[in-house]
Amino acid sequence: MIIPQKILDREDYKVCAEFHGHICMGLTLGYMAAKLGLQYLAEKRAVDEELICIAETDACGCDAIQVLTGCTFGKGNFIYRDIGKMAFTFASRTTGEGVRLAMRPNVMAPSVEEQELMEKMRSGGASKEDIQKYEVMHETRSQALFDGGPDAFFTLEEMTITLPQKARMAPSKLCDKCGEPVMQTKLQVVGDKQFCRDCFAG
Repeated sequence: MIIPQKILDREDYKVCAEFHGHICMGLTLGYMAAKLGLQYLAEKRAVDEELICIAETDACGCDAIQVLTGCTFGKGNFIYRDIGKMAFTFASRTTGEGVRLAMRPNVMAPSVEEQELMEKMRSGGASKEDIQKYEVMHETRSQALFDGGPDAFFTLEEMTITLPQKARMAPSKLCDKCGEPVMQTKLQVVGDKQFCRDCFAG
């Protein structure tokens, strides 16, 4: 997809790109999801743990979400579920409201003709006219999709979820095998011994 210049020029997008390290469609999806989630919940960026985000992917978009929403791994209000979906649930501790955004099926899939032109280009068999036609089709499809705004990319489902507890602090104890300090609540206890998860797994 061709990301519109009007998005690339936004200051908050530039901050996301600087944090992430480059501009890409994955980052842009996270950017749009974060903006849509905040808008729906009528919330601003979390200073502490006012918001939570549950991400069902570990792809590029997660960086934009952390930057824009203030939901971060370090604060414990950015929760990763290894599902493999471009889907994000945002929830407010203030109102108890939540919303799940999931990428629409085949939203960015090219038409059959565009796909055929892509294959010709990859194989080196595309003519100058083929390349020009592909570029026009790709640009037109990108423009039409972005003109629809974030709603064109994501379905929106209101959610009532049990909010996770706020991040808890616990003292560190030494693993009885490797001797390294481990958060006490993460230790695996076996008899009178306690092990970090790596040592427990062997």
